[in-house]
Order: sequence, then structure tokens, then C-alpha cells
Amino acid sequence: MIRVAAAGDLHLGVEAAGAYRDRLSALADQADVFLVAGDLTRHGTAEEGRVAAGELRDLGVPVIAVLGNHDHHSDAEEEITGLLRDAGVTVLEGDGTVLEVDGTRLGVAGGKGFGGGFEGRCASDFGEPEMKAFIRHTKDFAGRLGASLLSLDADVTISLTHYSPAEDTLEGEPPEIYPFLGSYLLGEAIDEAGADLAVHGHAHKGTERGMTSGGVRVRNVALPVIQHVYALYCLDTPETTTRRQARERVSAW
Repeated sequence: MIRVAAAGDLHLGVEAAGAYRDRLSALADQADVFLVAGDLTRHGTAEEGRVAAGELRDLGVPVIAVLGNHDHHSDAEEEITGLLRDAGVTVLEGDGTVLEVDGTRLGVAGGKGFGGGFEGRCASDFGEPEMKAFIRHTKDFAGRLGASLLSLDADVTISLTHYSPAEDTLEGEPPEIYPFLGSYLLGEAIDEAGADLAVHGHAHKGTERGMTSGGVRVRNVALPVIQHVYALYCLDTPETTTRRQARERVSAW
């Protein structure tokens, strides 16, 4: 069993240094890996990135993160990424990583993602250059996400994004802003790769549990949604099962 702790939308400010870390004292006893689904900072400044790096340093388990839209606000995303990596955090952006957990290979691929909406109510790359650029950004990321998931040499794979790949976990948010909260293109990439679990944040008023159209479990781990310092999901992957069987046996709660 792989124990996955996950949280998103930490929105750490300079004055919050130490506050989140103090609540992570039991993490190493409860989880094998900690996934952070973006928006580590409030305004995306390097100072806030330094705080986030301090909160996630030396937690006793591997920490894998993606950035969110807040982390890009001040155009310091590269510096924030560097600070996090210096603190030992693996930061993904359209790529992936593989960990070994008690003899099982856990692969995580992801990145920020982007919006665009969902089937029947989505934007398209038609018309003005600005609209084309909006959707093509999502298409480009979805392509890289799918390729990264497929390339993972792992027994279990997880997609980690900030934006949502499924409508289900947006329930509670105004439908008018769904196109700015996620895209079905992310879900299609996850389904085509046959991921075992998809984790995201961003939708503060959304719902924790959902599913892609292809049946992959989706979890919205934004802190305002989970109402805990992190959510914990257990993935059952007996060594005797095949890759396909393991995918069917995944349980998450």
C-alpha cells in the first residue's frame, strides 16, 4: 500500500513562516510521499517562495510539487522553482519522476495545467489570436502531461496538476468560471495514459472527489476543500498483480 498525502492552495505569505510546517509533524509517520498541487504562495513573490521552501524542507518524505497561477503572478516562477528545488522539493512542469516505495515504483507526472472548460461548454482555438493562444497553451500542456505519464516506468502513476481535469470536483463553484478552473483536455490525457489517480487544487469552493470521463479517480486537495493540513489516499498495489490489475485495485479515501 502506498500512502499519498496531498494538499494544494497553501497560499503562504511572509508572515506565515513556520505555521504550516508546524502542522506537518506527523507527516512522515502517515505518508510515503507528499504531493503539493500548486499555489504555494499568495502573490508569487520570491520572498513567499522562500517561505514555501522552508515549510517543505526536510519533512521526512519525498515532496513533489507543481506551481499554480498565484505562483506565476509576480513573474518570479523560475526563482520560486529554484528555491523549492534547493530545499529538496521535486517541481514538475510537464515532466515526471519515479520513486520506489517498499519495492513498488510510484510515478508522478504533472505541472500547472490551464483552463479552457469542459465538453459542451468549452472554448476553442478559433477566432482572435488571444483566444487561440489561450487554448493552445492548454493543448500543449495536455500533450506533455500525457506523454510524461506514458513514459513513466512505474507500477502506479499519479497525475498532479493545479487546474482540474474533471468537472466533478468543481461542483460548488459558479459554472460561469469552470473554463478558468480546468479543462477536459487534461482529463483526456490522463485517461489515455491510464493513470491511477489525478490530484489537483485551484477550486476552493469545489468538491473533493470526482472522476474523469474515462473512470480515473480525481481528488481536489485545495486546503479550503479538504479542511485539513493534507488529505491522505492509500493506493493498494500488491506485488503479485499486473499493471492493469493494480490500476483496477486502487482505493483512495
